[in-house]
Amino acid sequence: MDSREVALTQGKLFDYLDSPLHGKVRGEQSIMDFPLFSLAKRPQMEAMTYEMDGVKIEIKPSSSGIATMWDKEVLIYVLSLMVQHIGRTGGEVQNVFTFNAHDFFRATGVGRPSKRDYDRFIEALGRLQGTQIRTNIKTGTVGTKGFFSWFAEAQATTRETASGVDQLMPVRVQLCDWLVRAVSRDSRIYDYHNDYFRLGSIERRLYELAHCYCRDEEYEMPLEMLGAKIGSTSPLRTLKSQLKKIAAENKMPSYSIEVREVVPEVPARDKLGRRVGKPETVVVMKPKDRLTGSRAALAA
Repeated sequence: MDSREVALTQGKLFDYLDSPLHGKVRGEQSIMDFPLFSLAKRPQMEAMTYEMDGVKIEIKPSSSGIATMWDKEVLIYVLSLMVQHIGRTGGEVQNVFTFNAHDFFRATGVGRPSKRDYDRFIEALGRLQGTQIRTNIKTGTVGTKGFFSWFAEAQATTRETASGVDQLMPVRVQLCDWLVRAVSRDSRIYDYHNDYFRLGSIERRLYELAHCYCRDEEYEMPLEMLGAKIGSTSPLRTLKSQLKKIAAENKMPSYSIEVREVVPEVPARDKLGRRVGKPETVVVMKPKDRLTGSRAALAA
């Protein structure tokens, strides 16, 4: 293929952009509810597993590690483009999206992306395509037996400018069938608050869980269960300390958390009738702004 043919091919590839994204960044319930991404910023090369209430998840790393909570930003941006496309076309489903990286940065709150931001973006594409997931979670009533990647394809090309600098062209990605079914058939879609992208990884997971489980009332979860749900590998005492600090800072948008010690209503007792065991640590998630009555009607 000569240079002219290459130019024509690239022209056809990028002649239509699914960006810019209008409105809020949006996510799907399954990727908010379950620990599908690494909390660490450093490459996690160990496999991740999760098993609770009949749900099983196994995640294998790529050569650069498991996709992280920061890589997840790219995925939820593309899911947002998919939701936008379905709404714009009256229900048409597509799994390939072409967009400008600059719009991704705008949507996720990076005003003036640096070279390092673009490098991390390319690294994220690689991990999203390379990370392997196997789960018994069904989407659109369809199960997947083997492994899949978040992106079946992720193509990022560059062109050299007159000054000799490589310029990133629009990016083309193909979503995996598991996610396409989740968005197009299950339609359990939630808006992300803009400040989500300013949070640390644990706070992001807490926000996502609160978004899934909190409606108008508070929701509590035992500390051990919460640790598994957010994907924490820290000892429970360390996680408890981290959660207390997050609760005190109260920086999460829309929701707050509280760490409580709960004494069982019917405490266990030994043979002499003495209480045994310790209070259970629970984490309570609750909406910050709970509207009721006439205020709720006005807000609607």
